[in-house]
Amino acid sequence: MTDAELPFEAAAFAARAHRHQTRKDNATPYASHVFRVCLVARHVFGFDCPKVLAAALLHDTIEDTSTDADDLIERFGPDVARWVGALTKDMRLPHDAREAAYADVLRAAEWQVKALKLADLYDNLGDSRHLSPGGRERTAAKARFYLDAIAVGLPENVRAAFALVEARLTELNASAK
Repeated sequence: MTDAELPFEAAAFAARAHRHQTRKDNATPYASHVFRVCLVARHVFGFDCPKVLAAALLHDTIEDTSTDADDLIERFGPDVARWVGALTKDMRLPHDAREAAYADVLRAAEWQVKALKLADLYDNLGDSRHLSPGGRERTAAKARFYLDAIAVGLPENVRAAFALVEARLTELNASAK
């Protein structure tokens, strides 16, 4: 498979992997989230690397489906698998330890991982308007926690994306009041 084909294969793979899942509203197919994260990475943030777009589409497959890293290495290569792995929380850990470990990974992550997490946050913040005020507050607090981790050593090519997510977080915080 060529690099140019990666996002197309990743879109089909993600749609199959998430086929029985819905978003928090229990109505929207979960795959719409990963498709939007890819669209944010490409059209809002301007990242056009096919591997980054494939990882955007696959970013929740290890954490939320029966997919494992070996599946991704075999189908999409080591870079995509590594980035998706970095975006995967260790669900075997208790909540607080899991979140702390995840923040540590985000702090030390490659720029691609930081950009992808920003695209994920951008979509999640935009998709939280239907939540209760308390739900919006929890989403905002979690986003702030991740943004603080991502900000450490933030590369120049990701700063504009970071600013867009910060602006979206500010909007959500204003609507939660």
